[in-house]
Amino acid sequence: MSNAGGLGVLGPNAGQIEVTDDPIDTAERMRQELRKARQLTDKPIGLNILTPKSGQNVAESVFTAALLKMAYEEKVLHFAVVGSAHEELFQDIKAHNGTLIFRPLTPTVAQMQMGERFGADILVATGSDEGGVMPRQDFGTFTVVPAMVDAVSIPVFAAGGINDVRGVRAAYALGAQGVYIGSRFLLTEESPMADIAKQAVLDAQFGDILRVSPTQRSVKTPAAVKYARRYCDNQDPMLDREISINGGLRPGMLLGDFERGIISVNNGVDMLNTVPSVKQLVDDLMA
Repeated sequence: MSNAGGLGVLGPNAGQIEVTDDPIDTAERMRQELRKARQLTDKPIGLNILTPKSGQNVAESVFTAALLKMAYEEKVLHFAVVGSAHEELFQDIKAHNGTLIFRPLTPTVAQMQMGERFGADILVATGSDEGGVMPRQDFGTFTVVPAMVDAVSIPVFAAGGINDVRGVRAAYALGAQGVYIGSRFLLTEESPMADIAKQAVLDAQFGDILRVSPTQRSVKTPAAVKYARRYCDNQDPMLDREISINGGLRPGMLLGDFERGIISVNNGVDMLNTVPSVKQLVDDLMA
């Protein structure tokens, strides 16, 4: 991704198949992934950092603290921070000369302005069109991006349902100065998503997308159908936690086990119909 002209970002479990619940082990695994990536590029590489929970300080958020310590030791300078604006975390990253890209899980004017005030360099406005964990408000990308652009004075990136150059151009027209894309890169040659999961997305149409919990949707799999029935019946607020306990996105997307797992993508699944290289995709998006 970085060699193609974007900012490649390593997620908290990048490169891993086996699960660990040890923060030090998680940080050391990340150190090795970072070093491997740096052997392949001299361009910037970012780390994905989750903010501490409400009321927690950085030290109490043990995985975040361990990853930050490692990142500073490895001289990482780019951080994609996801969650809620957190003054201590932001100031810590800035004290280590980091560039901070802040994506509130639920973008609001208050969160964006707080992020700017705490020292973020770039903000991300995410619409409910996205894959992954969706905002807890049903505002589409076309609604969220201009509202957030107007509310702050630093650059805003657009996220949510951007799958081709038309989406990129639309984001710029709405005032965004960049794009923050996840789902489209799942269908690339280099993506570690299971081949059977890639094929399931290629075969899917909009009608195959199911709401499986308050904040997640999935391509139709046996597990997704079961979750969707329960969500439709009673809006079960515990479904997000149950999906997490059952392995989150790992069973379906990484291992290709559809009896246990879901496949999360954005609403524009009809446009997810090719598997280019990352370089070709970036060139197409930025044409």
